[in-house]
Amino acid sequence: MTSVPSETVEGAAGLIVLEKDGLRLLKSPTWGFPRQTGEMRHNGEPPGRIGLVAELTNPLWDRLVVDAKYRCLIALTHFANPDGVKGSKTRTWFSFHRQPLIAWAGICRNTLEFGPVFAGLTMAANEKIRPLNDRMPVLLKPEEYERWLHGSIEDVIAFQYREPPASDEFAVLQSRDRWQSGTPPSKASRRRDDVII
Repeated sequence: MTSVPSETVEGAAGLIVLEKDGLRLLKSPTWGFPRQTGEMRHNGEPPGRIGLVAELTNPLWDRLVVDAKYRCLIALTHFANPDGVKGSKTRTWFSFHRQPLIAWAGICRNTLEFGPVFAGLTMAANEKIRPLNDRMPVLLKPEEYERWLHGSIEDVIAFQYREPPASDEFAVLQSRDRWQSGTPPSKASRRRDDVII
């Protein structure tokens, strides 16, 4: 049975849905593909992780994204961005209004270094997210799942380079939780002065 993590950061388990033999399966691989530069290899450093797919022509992704067997849906309820000044950044959370579960366009595979892993595609951010980050996840509507999982490379490119979802579709939760605090969004973590826009 797959357990539901309270939060996912690079190197930790997340939840994905993938297709195999016509069945959709819920799996819990870790977030972040192995990434090792020539300099890291030269210095004897182990691979790091990269969990965001911003540039499809990067050699790390270019062979994977064309093959539908590597595509998945990443299940999430919120995503966070750091907010504030360096050294004291807090978490600002984003979610869809009236949609408790969100599907993020992802890719996954087994790796020698880390076993099963996944990463998520990013796109240009909308106006609500842009003050904190110029990129955001490629979020899919239920009617788009099939096209993401089985579509052509042209479909993949279209998803990543389309207009972002409208700002008014998002709820925002500004918290006082430190960016690297390990505290997921919940009613318990909201304080009276938290703002939900």
